[in-house]
Amino acid sequence: MATIYRRVGGRKLSQVIALNEGVQAELTARAFEIAVRAEEILVAHRADGHSQIEVETGKVDRFVVLSDERGQKAALSIEYGRRESIAVREDKHGNKYLDVIPAMDGLYVLATASHLPKKRKGKVKVD
Repeated sequence: MATIYRRVGGRKLSQVIALNEGVQAELTARAFEIAVRAEEILVAHRADGHSQIEVETGKVDRFVVLSDERGQKAALSIEYGRRESIAVREDKHGNKYLDVIPAMDGLYVLATASHLPKKRKGKVKVD
């Protein structure tokens, strides 16, 4: 009968497997594939070029990120869309005006590139 060890070299078996060189190489390759598909989708819709796709590396995992740090910081709206909103703004001379931000459908860049279902984020209730 085989013996199954919960720990190998003082580490959990799941951690040993996750940190295996072959597993890490596959994670890197998959993240790269998703990032390439996401960049293709984003480029097809990009108007001013501020948003970009980045791959970040954690201790174990890889993360494909839609970043809009250089633009309007609107990555969430780009992915999931937004509803129309109206805000009262004030210019540098103290004049007030209404600023209408139109509704926009989400592009679902990351969801599509990752072959995940497209889900719009719902409202969060705060008690």
